[in-house]
Amino acid sequence: MTFQDLNLNTPLLNALEDLGITTPTPIQEQSSSVILSGRDMVGIAQTGTGKTLAYLLPVLKMLKFSDQKNPRVLIMVPTRELVVQVTEELEKITKYINTRILGIYGGTNINTQKQLVAQGQDILVATPGRLYDLAINRDLQLKSIQKLVIDEVDVMLDLGFRFQLNNILELLPKNTQNIMFSATMTQDVEKLILENFRNPETVSVAASGTPLENIHQILYKAPNFYTKVNLLNELLKDKDRFYKVLIFAGNKRYADRLFENLDSAFPEECTVIHSNKTQNYRLRSIRQFGDGFCRILVATDVMARGLDIEQVSHVINFDTPAYPENYMHRIGRTGRAEKEGQALLFTTPQEEEDLKKIESLMDMKIEELPLPEEVEISTKLIPEEEPKVLEIYNPHKFTDEDAPGPAFHEKSEKNKKVNLGGSYRREIKKKYKKPKTRGDKNYNRRKKK
Repeated sequence: MTFQDLNLNTPLLNALEDLGITTPTPIQEQSSSVILSGRDMVGIAQTGTGKTLAYLLPVLKMLKFSDQKNPRVLIMVPTRELVVQVTEELEKITKYINTRILGIYGGTNINTQKQLVAQGQDILVATPGRLYDLAINRDLQLKSIQKLVIDEVDVMLDLGFRFQLNNILELLPKNTQNIMFSATMTQDVEKLILENFRNPETVSVAASGTPLENIHQILYKAPNFYTKVNLLNELLKDKDRFYKVLIFAGNKRYADRLFENLDSAFPEECTVIHSNKTQNYRLRSIRQFGDGFCRILVATDVMARGLDIEQVSHVINFDTPAYPENYMHRIGRTGRAEKEGQALLFTTPQEEEDLKKIESLMDMKIEELPLPEEVEISTKLIPEEEPKVLEIYNPHKFTDEDAPGPAFHEKSEKNKKVNLGGSYRREIKKKYKKPKTRGDKNYNRRKKK
């Protein structure tokens, strides 16, 4: 099948031809007719199968020219980087279409975004937080939204955007077509669909949790953090094989610690992104990695979720994620567009249970390889790996939970006074001869006369 078979209009076909995209992927082929029919839809497909174009192409085909101010298409994504990526993709696809597109996200001047919204937009790409801020302050009107697209909704819920997401859905018109895409289906996502979608049609090109067949997965077992670092350094020496490597760390602290070790071993070849970095730094890091200026990118799960970076040779899971769905999203960064990909997983004995959950979700065993002989087994431990010493019962260290804490102090003498009520006021009146009301003052004046 070709894109002509999907009945796309000429401007879209010309834009796809300029991009060198000729054949639709299975998710693009199956979702097109459902979206064009106007029904609510839930799309389930592995990461890297072209989900973005799967909803952009049919939505753009139905979008007619209009000079009205309020946007008619709303696309919600979880992260700022994904807003930038989808906006750039839209600009490429709408090369021959007169369409106004705006991406809005937090971390930038909201007043500038208010002015851009007021100029009039057709398509809005936004993160839930900033979108909710603009809508609740009436700087953005959602009454004209015809189509809502929610991409990576499970990440939004994990990031704590449930409140904003529910409120935004309530502000939308009742006849809005709701479209959702995700690589995994969780209970929270199912609940959201049940409460807000109208008899949606599910389009699934693979069961939730099925890995891409073109990704070769390898497992290494290491005793601790620094042994993993030694293994990583040994593997990355082969620059011909590991020419574009995306490394996932479980949290910001791990990412920074790993980056410091790698930067000393491979100077000017590494970069890092996580939520503590500034927006400009994060965008620059992704651009340097995408353009090949840096061959190693260290990232946390949230930062790299949904990002489309071409030609990633290897995805390395430096830790074993506690949620198996996160592993699926991680390895989906390689092997994109039906190309071969390599995924490596490093596991410690403490992460064995998480490994079993991942293999259970995929219904397959990951091929295990022994550590290369050149890799040194480190005895150095990071603070999180050091054994916790449990002290035996010591009555001298027993503290009463109800006892006053260190911030407690006795009141000063002047603050210990209590309200004596009427008797107190009478005593003061006698002492200072001061009447309390104007009537009393007049009485005193008359008495003196």
